[in-house]
Amino acid sequence: MALTAQFTRLPDLASLAPRWQALESRAAASFFLGWTWTGAWLESYGVRPELLAVTDGQGKDIALALFGHIMQPRLLGRIATLSLNQSGDASADRPFIEYNGLLIAKGHEKEATEAALKALQERNDWRSLRLGGIAPDSPLLKIPARRKTRIDRSPVYQVDLEAVRASDYLSLLSSNSRSQIRRAIKDHGGALPGIARATPADIAPWLEEMQALNAGRHADNAWDDPAFRRFAATLANRGGAVELLRFTDSGGTVGLLLNFLHDDTAMNYQSAFAAPRTAKDKPGLLCHAAAVDHYAARGFHLYSLLAGKDRYKQSLATGEEVLEWWQIDRFSPRLEAEAWLRKLLRRPASA
Repeated sequence: MALTAQFTRLPDLASLAPRWQALESRAAASFFLGWTWTGAWLESYGVRPELLAVTDGQGKDIALALFGHIMQPRLLGRIATLSLNQSGDASADRPFIEYNGLLIAKGHEKEATEAALKALQERNDWRSLRLGGIAPDSPLLKIPARRKTRIDRSPVYQVDLEAVRASDYLSLLSSNSRSQIRRAIKDHGGALPGIARATPADIAPWLEEMQALNAGRHADNAWDDPAFRRFAATLANRGGAVELLRFTDSGGTVGLLLNFLHDDTAMNYQSAFAAPRTAKDKPGLLCHAAAVDHYAARGFHLYSLLAGKDRYKQSLATGEEVLEWWQIDRFSPRLEAEAWLRKLLRRPASA
């Protein structure tokens, strides 16, 4: 099949949505490449990345992707940079895409990727390409370049719900994690908190509660950003593949989780927890343990804590996989000087 790849300005969302959704129905893509995520991001942040469309001879979409194009600050000045399915601006990319790549119709992965890489190579208006949250074996890494630098590598901790159904969740964890959760259960009346799923009327007040519970917890708190709150609300109101859960017991709210449901996997995207009631209380561990039982009972295959090196994620997991963040640089005298200087100063590309 002869394919054509072309960059264009981003169409209006009303016309892009049906194209994206039609291709999504023919693709085996991650949640983060679907229109639920993509449309919510475009709508909430008002970003205008370029659209890359790979089409067949009849003009039918075979692959789609978005590329932000900005002058990215680097060690020795700004560099023209493309970012896959991101804007390149840190504030607009706060939603933090994972399982990134091209949205491709099933059966056309190889030729569509080759066409996309060829189109990228033929552009002469960029010197650096950012590939965030991709699989370690992503074919996009085959693009020719002067220098390819892995900026970060993060585990994605997961719970095997098949194993949970065959046994008992706590028995699959370390003795320390079991002890912490059992002690917290005791502090909460001897049982895991109850779970309620948000109705449309619950979404706004529950998200406000998430914002309040997260206030002052982090130096760089996403919930302080109105655009991020708008993004979370847009996602939650889409329903279907997005689920907002509230965990309570006789003492009130224990926590809330905003989760994605995709391909028999439940993924925890955002969380908020009440203050511990005792010195050894672990409301976060309790909520996740309750969520594990909840999704195991519903027949899901995995419960994913998504990318992150947090200790609590590791303590809850029974397995893991990995995502990576890459910087692909073309030849540029400035970037050559930067590479030399970083080597001299022993300064990593992520710094």
